[in-house]
Amino acid sequence: MVVSLLHLVCIILLSYLAGSFPTSIVIGRIFFRKDIRKYGSSNAGGTNAVRVFGWPAGVAVILFDVAKGACSVLFISQLPLFGTMEAPFLSADLTALIAGASSVVGHIWTVFASFRGGKGVATAAGMLAALYPAAFFITLIFFILAIVFTGIVSVGSLTAAVLFPLVQFILNRSGVIPVSPLLLWITLPLSVLIIFTHRKNIGRLIRGEEPRMFGQK
Repeated sequence: MVVSLLHLVCIILLSYLAGSFPTSIVIGRIFFRKDIRKYGSSNAGGTNAVRVFGWPAGVAVILFDVAKGACSVLFISQLPLFGTMEAPFLSADLTALIAGASSVVGHIWTVFASFRGGKGVATAAGMLAALYPAAFFITLIFFILAIVFTGIVSVGSLTAAVLFPLVQFILNRSGVIPVSPLLLWITLPLSVLIIFTHRKNIGRLIRGEEPRMFGQK
């Protein structure tokens, strides 16, 4: 598939808007009459949703946020839109990656909630699961183990952010799942972005103040 520049702009905008849907804020206001940004860690993400609203609603938020990233990759990037200026250097795989990344940016800086969204982990997980399922599931194991051993979700998220590019590189170098070198390198900025959104968590971890899964702020 050859993607035109105008076509790509439309895909980026649609993916950003899809990622921008403020799941936890909508669920909080409809079912709990609460603005999640005023409770717990004040973050509009899945972990805080579990703490504030409980497991059922929190899991629903996480799954929906995961779906935003996956749908951007699998569906929005494939939409038969339009365009005039041809950009043959944009392959279908790269377009899908750009769509997924746009949804992650939308989740973090949502236009529907004063650009205050979540930390991008769930949406990035959906994006990466759709793009590189093998690397995703291996990284998911380390994510779960980090939470089991520490009881701290941010440790799991940071572990996954650091390990995913490494796991992907190892799989590629071993010949198990060959991946374009360009796609390998583009996942590095995504990992850096996830680490950036956890900068406050990193500070609390250093000070020994980061709450466990069901701890208080």
